[in-house]
Amino acid sequence: MNTLLRISDLSKSFSATIKALSGVDFDLKAGEVHALVGENGAGKSTLSRIIAGIEMPDAGEMLLRGRSYSPASRAEADRSGVRMVMQELNLIGTLTIAESIFFDRLPHRYGMIDYRRLNRQAHELMAGIGLYGLDPARQVRFLGVGQQQMVEIAAGISRRCEVLILDEPTAALTELEIDLLFRQIEILKTAGASIIYISHRMEEIKHIADRITVLRDGRVVATHPAAEVSIDAIIKEMVGRELSHVRPQAAGPKGELALRVRGLSRGDKVRQVSFDLYRGEILGFAGLMGSGRSETMRALFGADRAEGGRVYLGDSELPLRINGPRAAVRAGMALLTENRKEQGLLLPLPIRANITLARLKDLVRCGWLNAAKERAAARQLAKSLGVRGSSIEQSTGELSGGNQQKVVIAKWIFRDSEIFIFDEPTRGIDIGAKFEIYRMLRELAEKGKAIIVVSSELQELIGICDRIAVMSAGRLAGIVERDRFDQDSIMAIALSGYAGSARKANGEK
Repeated sequence: MNTLLRISDLSKSFSATIKALSGVDFDLKAGEVHALVGENGAGKSTLSRIIAGIEMPDAGEMLLRGRSYSPASRAEADRSGVRMVMQELNLIGTLTIAESIFFDRLPHRYGMIDYRRLNRQAHELMAGIGLYGLDPARQVRFLGVGQQQMVEIAAGISRRCEVLILDEPTAALTELEIDLLFRQIEILKTAGASIIYISHRMEEIKHIADRITVLRDGRVVATHPAAEVSIDAIIKEMVGRELSHVRPQAAGPKGELALRVRGLSRGDKVRQVSFDLYRGEILGFAGLMGSGRSETMRALFGADRAEGGRVYLGDSELPLRINGPRAAVRAGMALLTENRKEQGLLLPLPIRANITLARLKDLVRCGWLNAAKERAAARQLAKSLGVRGSSIEQSTGELSGGNQQKVVIAKWIFRDSEIFIFDEPTRGIDIGAKFEIYRMLRELAEKGKAIIVVSSELQELIGICDRIAVMSAGRLAGIVERDRFDQDSIMAIALSGYAGSARKANGEK
């Protein structure tokens, strides 16, 4: 294959102490998928943003098709045939799905936007990547994070380009959506496009990539043909150490009943959901995108108003009155949302303030905040959870995704919550940080906390959970015990609620 993009000795610093890239050499061949892997902060996104014209390098050279390439903006890169789908969602909530996909080339008729043609084009593209059952005229602010991610991907592949950069495209997607995305990638490769693929999911990288480049601390460690390198070898190069000793442990003994949910309902997204949660266990929630996993957690926590059902603490016969998140927090519940940046953290504030935010009243005396006590509490939790930052005064927005997630966890541990609900706790987090999160979850369970984990990554749930509840079309279709964990059978349960709809669509009775 001919080399389409060649990068030589590329460097980038954001300050005197923060060197994001150091002398990076990288090449992309025509018609290949080239994966970039590394821990958070290794330089993957910085390199991609430079290629996409979003950042400017301090030094180095880039050649595209053998000619000098130094885009001064994203638009200039786009005109050169280089496009990027970013990890962080970049959608305007008041635009429709169709408008978001074709934002820069809306079809017109008689000087007006031709919405009929726009929605038809969007519908065809959406079907190709698995966005079934969604109205192209729906505003994107009403979509879940996973669906918004699919809209971003649809926009990225909606027109021909030579280089497509996908930064964590599957972080919020289920196995089925990932398969559909991979089909689109193969179509793009056949059409001659080259893909730079960034992901923390090693199995999918081995499946989709032709070559893999490993970055660590802003430098290229190695580049391998994907078929000739093992996952364990890649991980060792990424983190510089073995991780086998921190893999998820086996399930522990089940404790007392912590929570009973009976008939929880909210529209057609959450339909008569009932389950029990015990102290000391990790209960997973699996299902396809849109199956009702996150919606169930939001209704349980009072973030969305439930329309029916009851929630009980332990074996109490008196139901909780959860009319909002504040009531849920008072009852000892904590929700770590899938969108931690917008709903879990105040990014401009320091690590210290984010950790102590949920329990400030215990740090106040005579109306004044005891700053020394706050710093001591934040420093202790940051140290125990391994939050990596320059100090507890560092802005939380400057941390990597894994460290931001640890700050959210620290906040609820400081609150002394008893029931933890984790929605996509490892989304966009590198492999090393993932294992640290898994360890924290098991340690919380061993301390008697009751834990719910929602994840699009079925293998993750199989690895860390004691039981897995499977959602399908808004209903809890089944709960699988650990000794019966099997990926195929769990997926069959996840699809069970859609069988009738599929038969109806095919004209069957």
